[in-house]
Amino acid sequence: MSKVLLVEDSLAQQKAIADLLERKGLEVTVANDGEEAIAKIQEQSPDLVVLDIVMPKMNGYEVCRQIKSTPTTEKIPVVMCSAKSEEFDRYWGMKQGADAYIAKPFRPTELLGTVKKLLPH
Repeated sequence: MSKVLLVEDSLAQQKAIADLLERKGLEVTVANDGEEAIAKIQEQSPDLVVLDIVMPKMNGYEVCRQIKSTPTTEKIPVVMCSAKSEEFDRYWGMKQGADAYIAKPFRPTELLGTVKKLLPH
């Protein structure tokens, strides 16, 4: 079973996204902010990270940069999933090393298709 780390500070969004991923047979762990995300990535080595951008303590851009610049985690796919939906936000997310960028609100099929495509088979 593939392990996904969901990094999202909104409890409502957390529950909705986690439920969606779990219904597809994925094992989901949740982090509420960027610092917690970095700690969980070191502990659990997830197969993929779904990452919000606007969060307390450390934003998603910083988390993504840290994941992608660390040799032990650089290969973990990162899907940025944010209400920041301007073209510049998407550009900046990809520039930080994100493997995909999905703007909220999103269609469940969009997130699931992206996650499926990026998960190692």
